[in-house]
Amino acid sequence: MMRHVICEGLSLHGTNVLDNLPKSLQPKAKAKLHEIWMSETRKEAERTFDLFAFSYEAKYPTATACLVQDREVLLAFYDFPAEYWRHLRTTKPIESTFATVRLRTAKTKGAGPRLACLTMVFQLALSEQKRWCKLNGYKLLAEVIASVQFTDGIGAIAA
Repeated sequence: MMRHVICEGLSLHGTNVLDNLPKSLQPKAKAKLHEIWMSETRKEAERTFDLFAFSYEAKYPTATACLVQDREVLLAFYDFPAEYWRHLRTTKPIESTFATVRLRTAKTKGAGPRLACLTMVFQLALSEQKRWCKLNGYKLLAEVIASVQFTDGIGAIAA
């Protein structure tokens, strides 16, 4: 299960950065990926990102290529309020929502007809939403929808 996109080695296009490195280097590389992911600012993250790419590119071009191709997507959370970063850095909400669906589909040995499947998924999602956590900084949603520019998690001040 992929908890944190960068944290666990990145799996955006089916290629995992850590899977392309020898087992002996994976803990060290994972720590460097954590540094990218946990940087306070985009500038610091980009510096750490470049350092990671430079360190591994010569010996492990496949690992660095799958990381570098998704650079903008991976660092996009810096353009949102800092309160959202916790939610944006993880795939847990998606996984936990569909875990119930996977469990039910496995128990019933298939989803059945299309309408039955859609009904089951809808009803399971409705029941699951009762346990969802509220979005941190939910009061900032209006600003995000209004396309307020955020730099390193801080919104622009209207003049």
